[in-house]
Amino acid sequence: MKFTWFNLMPWPHLPDDFREKYRSVWVDIPSHLYDPVKGHELYNVYLDELEYAESLGFDGIGVNEHHANGYGLMPSPNIMAATLARRTSKSALVVLGNSIALYNPPIRVAEEFAMLDVISGGRLLAGFPVGTSMDTNFCYGQIPSLTREKYAEAHELIIKCWEEDEPFAFNGRYNKLRYANCWPKPIQKNPPIFIPGGGSLETYDFCIENDYVYCYLSFSGFKRAKQLMDGYWQRVEEFGKDDSPYRAGFAQTIVVAETDAEAERDYREHIDYFYNRCLHVYPGFADAPGYRTIKTLKENVTSQMTRSAVGDVSSMSWDQLVGEGYVIAGSPATVTEQMNELISTLRVGNLFCLLHVGDMPQDKCMRSTKLFAEEVMPNLRDVWPDHADDDRFWIHPINQAARSGVDPVGGGV
Repeated sequence: MKFTWFNLMPWPHLPDDFREKYRSVWVDIPSHLYDPVKGHELYNVYLDELEYAESLGFDGIGVNEHHANGYGLMPSPNIMAATLARRTSKSALVVLGNSIALYNPPIRVAEEFAMLDVISGGRLLAGFPVGTSMDTNFCYGQIPSLTREKYAEAHELIIKCWEEDEPFAFNGRYNKLRYANCWPKPIQKNPPIFIPGGGSLETYDFCIENDYVYCYLSFSGFKRAKQLMDGYWQRVEEFGKDDSPYRAGFAQTIVVAETDAEAERDYREHIDYFYNRCLHVYPGFADAPGYRTIKTLKENVTSQMTRSAVGDVSSMSWDQLVGEGYVIAGSPATVTEQMNELISTLRVGNLFCLLHVGDMPQDKCMRSTKLFAEEVMPNLRDVWPDHADDDRFWIHPINQAARSGVDPVGGGV
């Protein structure tokens, strides 16, 4: 199993009456709710947590891209990854990812991802999301029905930039470059590519055709994800591909305490904050007309970012939240049991562990992270023994990577 400690970086200072006073946490949330001084401290806390996760043995540390929202404070995940590249040495830098349909020209993504791969010594894991409707269509004004077409062209240009050794001309519908010439090139000829998805069926096929990892990002938990993931594995079989669990990943909210009772006592308030404030998205923003394809709509797959999809978490009992898989929570033994069920039910080899939840303070986050790393993760490492040597979908760093070694006082190395 590969475990990525993933930080959404939510804003933890939304008022108690946020749902009543404001329409949405995304797109039109007033910027006066943000405090840059508090933000300064918060970014550094979140980066500390990511670095701490690497020290505990997580395989990857994850960041992502969102815009104009209090759900996740990373309009540029590449900036976050760059800071982590110098302060870490082992974990994959899981940038999940850059919304490539938004970049003009998208060769910028090829260049910045290459820089990250070179700085880190070949530790970049590249994510190419289509992007939420809130980000791509409302915040950045892309035409919904053209988003996927622009995405496909951007993907073609980025991959060609990494593969070609000479300048080339690119004559696409949306991008026309006389000289496409990516300097620098990534250390990994083609960094591993993960595609986050929220249920669009076309994303299945895109991942399978290209041997990319399909990552289902859902906040309604692993039990509700089974039907969708079963559909993914069915498509893998129809394409004639092997069924390596490392073709798939899943994001799960997780909290660990010494006992089951302590988990409820210590974390319930932060889970409520996340589900009821950070996921308070106006339904009109979640699915702009034309954003989802007819094929996906026919399968009744809807956005994961609305209250109708997630449910009213505040009205659910703790037992219901845990029992229905929204949250994996409890003692290390309880969490290990639930994680085994998730892994086997969904057949995934990559777990994105959402261990910082909502407005959780740093001490609680680090305690939960440490318990998971030391008392849960080791029990799950070898659940796919038949695929132990399958490293096609993970990073391949160089052996002698440079290290950050400047003494800020003496100036020596």
